[in-house]
Amino acid sequence: MKNLSKKTIIYGAGIFYLICVAIFTATENYLLMVIPFGLALAALTFLAMDKVLWFLLLSTPFSVEIYFEDLKSAIGVPGEPFMAGLLILFILKIFVEGKFQPKFSAHPMSLTLVIYLFWMFFTSLTSSMPFVSFKYFLARLWFVVVFYFLFSLLLKKRENLKTFYWFYMAPLTVVVIYTLVRHIEFGLTKQASTWVMTPFFREHTNYGAALAMYVPVSFAFAFFIKDKLWIRILYFLVSGILLAGLILSFTRAAWLSVLAATGVLLILVLRIKWYAVVAAFSLVIGVILYNWTDIYMVLSKNQKVSSDDLGEHVTSATNISTDVSNLERINRWKSAIRMFKERPVVGWGPGTYMFQYAPFQKPHEKTIISTNNADLGNAHSEYLGPLAEMGVPGLVLVLLIVLQIFILGHKMYNSELNQETKVLVLAAFLGLITYFSHGLLNNFLDIDKSAVSVFSFISLLVCADVYYLNEKKKNS
Repeated sequence: MKNLSKKTIIYGAGIFYLICVAIFTATENYLLMVIPFGLALAALTFLAMDKVLWFLLLSTPFSVEIYFEDLKSAIGVPGEPFMAGLLILFILKIFVEGKFQPKFSAHPMSLTLVIYLFWMFFTSLTSSMPFVSFKYFLARLWFVVVFYFLFSLLLKKRENLKTFYWFYMAPLTVVVIYTLVRHIEFGLTKQASTWVMTPFFREHTNYGAALAMYVPVSFAFAFFIKDKLWIRILYFLVSGILLAGLILSFTRAAWLSVLAATGVLLILVLRIKWYAVVAAFSLVIGVILYNWTDIYMVLSKNQKVSSDDLGEHVTSATNISTDVSNLERINRWKSAIRMFKERPVVGWGPGTYMFQYAPFQKPHEKTIISTNNADLGNAHSEYLGPLAEMGVPGLVLVLLIVLQIFILGHKMYNSELNQETKVLVLAAFLGLITYFSHGLLNNFLDIDKSAVSVFSFISLLVCADVYYLNEKKKNS
């Protein structure tokens, strides 16, 4: 009877869909075609949520953005319409059942993310541009709901781990091959590296960030996962392709983020105490601040600029006198700090930085790529952006999320999980380290290709803490 009613729903919905399409086509009401399409999405998410989640993971590297000039916003297709449907379904589920995986939802990370979303909602109410902020909030809401909460339904089963990684990494590898082929056609130049990944990525920086997150994952498979010989050869081939894509993305911040993840891995392997790391880091910062005038003079003498030469390109990362990219980033950071000083508690509103920062630029700090038209990106920082847009509480919440990621990563490394599971969980941890260290110089959480990895990797760490460790205790 249950199967019969399910079939009835499917067939009935299909017939209704066809009737709507026929009517709207005959009457030339093409805009109303959105209604049956939306109903079809809703039916699919309701009847086969797990398949929709796998589809999202598989399709995200191939998604393209459609920009709406009137709304000054873009939507990722095909993923974001499905995310909207899943968000509605999640809200209905909470409304009807009153709960969602109690142990997972009660985890400190889950609570922090919920508070983060509530603060984002509140600062949207107080925003200087409420319409912009609520659009931004809605996109962040469905990213967190889908990639963090709903993906936990898949990730709570450790047998899904390999599939989870490969459903994103395999299509990402195809995109990298496509990009490399195009890049070779244009001589592997730095100039071409900024756009050859289109239409799948906006430009080379978010492309580099996505690759940086999956380089640790691919290396984990290549060096630590035992499998058949031909499969291990495939693992090595994929890791080589992703590494080549990362290097040829000419994204300095992404390169540095992988080095940061390597440093964190060494700290774990050598079992260096975290208080010693914090003390050493604080000492280095103190020395830099104390000798800043001398350091600034040395950096000012660096005339290396971004170029096709990889050595010069790396060296140019410390050029704060003539490298336009570095100078513009500093301009954005200073503007964000000035915006924060004017609205320190609630900020200017989520998503408003790019529309509001122009008056906060100083003429002598602007560069040849500076703009007043809200068309060239955001604050270039995953920390200063929230500070300017959501005030001190916004920054504190982001830092709490990052702190909990470190705590979970350290806990998983020292846990009694079996070797393969521990390697796969730590791969997510190191991927997150690349993103949030990269976040010192860029921010991409408003893009589905970054959001899917960031929030699902966090979900994986929490699932490991809530389910895998408890499973281990029950079996012991």
